[in-house]
Amino acid sequence: GGHHGSFFFNDRESGSVVKNFGSNSSRDTTLPRRQPFLSMQIHYPANLPVTAHRDDILRLLAAHQTVSIAGETGSGKTTQIPKFCLELAGRKKLLIGCTQPRRIAAVTVAARVSEELGDNGNLAAYKIRFHDKTTADTRIKFMTDGVLLAETRSDPQLRRYGTIIIDEAH
Repeated sequence: GGHHGSFFFNDRESGSVVKNFGSNSSRDTTLPRRQPFLSMQIHYPANLPVTAHRDDILRLLAAHQTVSIAGETGSGKTTQIPKFCLELAGRKKLLIGCTQPRRIAAVTVAARVSEELGDNGNLAAYKIRFHDKTTADTRIKFMTDGVLLAETRSDPQLRRYGTIIIDEAH
């Protein structure tokens, strides 16, 4: 295969890099087969470098409470990792929250992920100040960090969420 770039995954709890996945990533263990969410097949564009690391990322997400992922701009982290989390969550009804640094990013990324989910596009939506497009069907919720912070007023433990992705954390 071609070069897919490097991704670094950091387990924040131990403070150590779990693995550096480059183009020579090993495929020595397999993920357990999970019950599919609503019998849906999630499509991952093959041209995005992060797609080549799907199994490795799923394995790390399943094994660690906190994982840091760094990769090149345009590698697909923002759009594909929430879908990986949806796949991993299976039938669990908890939300996958994804913060974006700007409102326009939350809106456009939600639209892109919704489009990629096809018939299940209603599973991805956004909430920004003054505009909440989420529904009871929403599983992947894109928002600004301010929206997530505001939600801690009524849900201090963020118990509605199974996963929180802080995108572009600096």
